[in-house]
Amino acid sequence: MQSPLFNHAVNQSSERYSLQNAHMLRVLLSPEVGTEVLARKGSMVAYQGNVQFEGAWQSGAELRAGAATGDMLDLMRCHGHGTVYLANQAQSIHVLTLNNEALIIEDENVLALDGTLNWGVIQIDAGYNVGGMGAYSMQIGGSGRIAITTSGHPLVLRASHDREIFADADAVIAWTAGLHTSLQAQTTSQRIWRRRRQTGEGWTMAFMGEGYVVVQPSEVLPMNATDLQGNWFGMGHNGAQNNTWAAPGNPHGPYAPPPRHHGPPQGPYGPPPGPYGPR
Repeated sequence: MQSPLFNHAVNQSSERYSLQNAHMLRVLLSPEVGTEVLARKGSMVAYQGNVQFEGAWQSGAELRAGAATGDMLDLMRCHGHGTVYLANQAQSIHVLTLNNEALIIEDENVLALDGTLNWGVIQIDAGYNVGGMGAYSMQIGGSGRIAITTSGHPLVLRASHDREIFADADAVIAWTAGLHTSLQAQTTSQRIWRRRRQTGEGWTMAFMGEGYVVVQPSEVLPMNATDLQGNWFGMGHNGAQNNTWAAPGNPHGPYAPPPRHHGPPQGPYGPPPGPYGPR
């Protein structure tokens, strides 16, 4: 059998973490480099050798924080002797080494990490759940390696005390802990869709201090944008309900929620016969 397909054979490497390709991570498990890794649940696409998979244990504090904020590292424990291949939705994968450092990142962008790292939920803005990062995120720190995912090839910007960085909140993936962040709205919440006078730009995050900011070339629309009082606003599902451009001010807007039907189900030619039919 011959085909260019066989150019994608296994990438032999003695490194613990290596890229099989831009969208698949190869993790080696052995006594020399370590016999276990924590990975995103459901991310295993193949493995070789004697490898077992178990649900990762989480402390009560982590479970309570995740239930309250919606942010939680949903991980599985891969251990044994062999090779594990990990991927998630064909996203781009990047491996970082932390040396007594910390990274703030959305939990859904974590693919795998060493068990030596620690993590917890932190609040990143003053109570507003807008943009791709939301109001809470994960801080992962310590010494070890972590593999993260982005939708496409990211841009890494360096912030310094004399150079402030601004990025679309819907495109920010991660940044180094220690940076001071603030969130800026370019318009009022009632007309969030008409952001910056029809330019399509809205919530901007500002980063000050010394560190790095990772931005992906894909904007994550806010799905459940709320303020401190729990009022919906924004562009995503439910957020459109208080957007005067869509609904209820314009119930026929392209982002208006679908109409709700009450009463018995309707057949193609009207109410079905029987107890729900016409009297």
